[in-house]
Formats: sequence, C-alpha cells, structure tokens
Amino acid sequence: MKLYTMPGACSLASHIVLEWIGKPYQAQKLNHDEIKTPEFLKLNPAGAVPVLEDEGWVLTQNVAILNYLADRFPDTGLHGDGTPRARAEINRWLGFLNADMHPSFKPLFGATGYLEDEETIERTKANAKATLRILFERNDTQLARHAWLAETRSGADAYLFVMTRWARAMGIDLAGLDHLNAWFERMREDAGVRKALEAEGLS
Repeated sequence: MKLYTMPGACSLASHIVLEWIGKPYQAQKLNHDEIKTPEFLKLNPAGAVPVLEDEGWVLTQNVAILNYLADRFPDTGLHGDGTPRARAEINRWLGFLNADMHPSFKPLFGATGYLEDEETIERTKANAKATLRILFERNDTQLARHAWLAETRSGADAYLFVMTRWARAMGIDLAGLDHLNAWFERMREDAGVRKALEAEGLS
C-alpha cells in the first residue's frame, strides 16, 4: 500500500489509521505544487490528498479510504464489531466530520479571499470559528459518553484529531470542552499517532 499525503492535511487521518493497522505501507509526502503536477493529477484529477494505491488500484477521498482500510483489515476492530449498526455509527461520525466540520474550515484556509474585501473576509472567518465551536461542542458531548467518537476506536477519531489540531493552530475556542481536550491529549500520546506525526515532520 502507498499513501500520498501532505503534512498536516486531512490525509493525516489515513496515515494514522495505517499506523494503527500495522501492516507494511509507504507514505509519500507531497507539497502544494506537487499535487498539481500532471503525474499526480493522473491519480487524482482533483489535485488533492489523500490518495491510496493498493495492488494497482487507486482510491481517493478520505472517508472512502478510512472505510476501505477498516474493511480490508477487520481484525483491527476499526469497523466496530462489524454489525450494520456499528458500521452506521462510524459512518454517522465520518459523515459529520467530512460534510459539516471539514467544510467549515474553508474560510480559515483562505477560501473567501476572492471577496477582495478585508472586512467581509474577516467576518467569514469569525463566522467559521463560531460555527466550529458549536460543532466541536457536539464532539465533546459524544466524548463525555464514550471513550471514542463512534463508541469504539475508528477512523473517525483519526479524522477528528486532524481537525482538532487545525482548531488549536487557528485559535478556535475549545475552552471548557474538557472531554474533547482529554481525548485529544490521549490521542497525542498514542504510539500510532506519534509515529504518523513524526513521519510527516509535525510536532
């Protein structure tokens, strides 16, 4: 297996899961320029990471990769107990992270720069931070009831870890979210998480 990743991007979630699985794989780090080259665009026309190659087959989209890895290595328990309900619970949170939380970061990543009005751009950033605070509160409520986001450890935890790193770096208010913050510290001490961070050159 080969994972194309970019340090600190959402592809870090797939990188963490590969470490949790513990099977041989190769991680190729790319930068913003390299994901726009003709060679990479043949793998993913969207010019985005992650991309996973497995025995000549190419898979894109973070949620698809996280689900594929969980199903490909069922002995890891990353798909819960394998029942439809457990899989649905994992997909519920993966969907929330991918469809609700991840896009909410876009103004903070410069997606509203086209507005060309600094005051308006700053308002979009402030709104994004307020929205993300509410979304992180939902994670905190879930983590008050369970040790892991989808009740058992899964790719959803790896994905949330990435976005919690983003939130801390961008000054999003996470004060008082004690369950989320305790979970994040536990994740940071996880051997697989630490190895993926180290491989990507992240502290």
